Amino acid sequence: MTTPRASWRNTTHDWASSVDVEHLSRIRRNPAVYAPGGVRHLLLEVLAYAADEAESNDGGHCVVTLHPDGSVSVADDGRGTDTRVDDHGQVVKKPVMASKDLRFFDTPDAQPLPDGHPRRGMSVVAALSVWLVHTNRRRGGAWTQRYERGIPVTGLTPISDDGTTGTVVHFLPDERLGASSDDPAVELTEIAGRWGMLSVEVDDRRAR
Repeated sequence: MTTPRASWRNTTHDWASSVDVEHLSRIRRNPAVYAPGGVRHLLLEVLAYAADEAESNDGGHCVVTLHPDGSVSVADDGRGTDTRVDDHGQVVKKPVMASKDLRFFDTPDAQPLPDGHPRRGMSVVAALSVWLVHTNRRRGGAWTQRYERGIPVTGLTPISDDGTTGTVVHFLPDERLGASSDDPAVELTEIAGRWGMLSVEVDDRRAR
């Protein structure tokens, strides 16, 4: 698609704004409101997007990796985040990390996540992470981009196209969220069956 960005239809996010600084600041000021339960809620926000892709593709798989440094990554085999080329030849990724999800954020009847709290979107994860790296593979291209506290600190960096599609969201949660009282691997096992079309595999690489 090589048309003016202003003509692109907004479905889940506003294509006109790549970064909504006030929106991200609002989330960071209220971590208990937007991530009740801490890291577990952030993980559910990411898994909800993987589940969306699984629904669209009549099934899907994701791998959740618990890293030794306390970071978490979720890799899915969906279509990848919508990425387009505007009329100036610039590659533009839908701003899922740095702007509000129009379907859920500030919506009274937003769908609940398995923890019983409302879904609000990926910007919650980005804003409440020290850093987040989003790797995105689409038909026709692949890119990665790094965020710090929700703000992109790199552009879209092209990476080799390996012929697959999907996303990897790798993030280090804000230290203010604290540690869960339950083991994340156990929680993930319980969560895994909540989305019928999505299978969830857990790769625990933490030191024992």
